[in-house]
Amino acid sequence: MALLQFLGGTGTVTGSKYLVDTGKVRFLVDCGMFQGNKNLRLRNWEALPVRPSSLDHIFLTHAHVDHIGMLPVFVRDGFRGSVWSTEVTRELAEINLADAAHLQEEDARFANKKGFSKHKPALPLYTGEDVERAVPLIRSIDYRKPMDLPGGTKVMFHEAGHVLGSAMIEVSVPAADGRTRSILFSGDLGRRDVVVDNDPFVIEKADYILIESTYGDREHPDEDPEPELAEIINATAARGGSLVVPAFALGRTQILLYTLRGMKAKGAIPDLPVYVDSPMAISITEIYCRHIESLDRQARAIFSATGECPMIFPNLHFLRSPAESKELNSQHFPCIIISASGMATGGRVLHHLKCRLPDPRNAVLFIGFQANGTRGQLLKDGAREIKIHGEQVPVRAQVRAMESFSRHADSRELLHWLRGVRVPPRQAFVVHGEPESSAALAGEIRRALKWKVSIPEHLETIELK
Repeated sequence: MALLQFLGGTGTVTGSKYLVDTGKVRFLVDCGMFQGNKNLRLRNWEALPVRPSSLDHIFLTHAHVDHIGMLPVFVRDGFRGSVWSTEVTRELAEINLADAAHLQEEDARFANKKGFSKHKPALPLYTGEDVERAVPLIRSIDYRKPMDLPGGTKVMFHEAGHVLGSAMIEVSVPAADGRTRSILFSGDLGRRDVVVDNDPFVIEKADYILIESTYGDREHPDEDPEPELAEIINATAARGGSLVVPAFALGRTQILLYTLRGMKAKGAIPDLPVYVDSPMAISITEIYCRHIESLDRQARAIFSATGECPMIFPNLHFLRSPAESKELNSQHFPCIIISASGMATGGRVLHHLKCRLPDPRNAVLFIGFQANGTRGQLLKDGAREIKIHGEQVPVRAQVRAMESFSRHADSRELLHWLRGVRVPPRQAFVVHGEPESSAALAGEIRRALKWKVSIPEHLETIELK
């Protein structure tokens, strides 16, 4: 009898890790890092919930750190199997993991230099050397190509539409009655009819469904995001200020660049300099531009008509070196600064926030989900000061947030996708959401679909009968 254990992504939007054990093969779906408040982050430092050497495979839905960020730790601590993802996710994971290690090493060095860490010395969770040992284990698999595992287990990837290369993963395992049971891991499910990304694949049947619930208790605005974004940019420029956008390097940065290109072309905003100050975001944008064939029809049409990547435009500047990043903070003319991390938990954006938050001419725009306990959430909630690098920084800049750029399906879109499952599953599990979001989505599934649904606890184990 196969077992499913929830090692992360329960009660939180981070740390996604799900263990499947059939008795013949043992593997994880996702290997994510916990982010957010301190209690969650400390889980990353605890003894791993499963012995890495006992795993045969790890399957990755996509390359965000909350889905892949613990892979170097698992490899360092004994995992020697194969890691599987789409080819684009493999390319992106190499960049994201290297950047995650770099950020941790830099934060540890900065903490030791300034002496604000409780740990003496402060250490990174893992290093660049750990990443170099992990990356060669990642192998690619195409969408809709079945993979056979020992004992009759099969695995297949389907397009999830969340970011480039993202996948939902369908697993078929043998059951005690001699039949098979299918388990669908939604990963992060994308939206329908949005720019750049393709629509998520519709699964018609699965015995067990793990459905994410990041936005399980709310709906995204229906309106076009461009007018609001234009208003923010134009008002900030008129004050003589700069707009800082903490943006996830994977996905959100590329969507924003695509949107800014179109707005500049239409004259909706002035030709302000746009700075992408994130080596990882720059490298990822280059991958998007190399994989035009994986973008949606509208983005491919722009490339066909112009011969240019639809995320590149005049007066766009990529800042790769620390010196270029520091130089930007000595400039105070109106501009747009896009920098990671998207939740303002680390990275170069902290230096820009530290520099720009005290000035009321400036603005900060959040365009992605902000987990509880992050600086991003505190700023969205109206914090008057925020702690950065051990110092309290006054918040006088305007702080705005837009949900329209999200690439997570909202509650309405999640239900629409679930309605595509024509045969009710034996059970649905609502995962990857804050408690309120998961509870709201579970309630809607019970009400609208009449399915058996539960919200798993951390480390809970289920028998797949």
